[in-house]
Amino acid sequence: MGLHNLSPAKGSTKSKKRIARGQGSGYGGTSTRGHKGAKSRSGYSRKRNFEGGQMPIQMRLPKRGFKNFNRVAYVGINVSRIQELHDKFGLSTIDHASLYDNGIIKKNDKIKILGNGELKAKISITAHACSESAKSKVEGAGGSINLV
Repeated sequence: MGLHNLSPAKGSTKSKKRIARGQGSGYGGTSTRGHKGAKSRSGYSRKRNFEGGQMPIQMRLPKRGFKNFNRVAYVGINVSRIQELHDKFGLSTIDHASLYDNGIIKKNDKIKILGNGELKAKISITAHACSESAKSKVEGAGGSINLV
């Protein structure tokens, strides 16, 4: 046995299908693309959600709702969370900077103090909004709330 008579095992290799190389190849003419239509043309790519030319589902369904561009989104912080912050970090004043420094809010977030939970510590709070129950709990514990 020498290098000149080595060959792959019988049936282990197949010749490539040579498309569009004349009628004699068996794949000439339409080149396995069928007759006419978009799929037979060069450069064809089916669009996402294409439904064969009928009106697509996203156009058949009605539009619904709207986005209120005047909406002000607040990050709600409960009185119980303020008590936890006081216990954990020893904060006596809570404002945007202290909450941002401790990773509780993002830079441009607005704060709203909500009244869920109990507050025992005397804390002065600066926020953008506040609920009535939260205000009464903070003032009941001897603290104060200033609205920005």
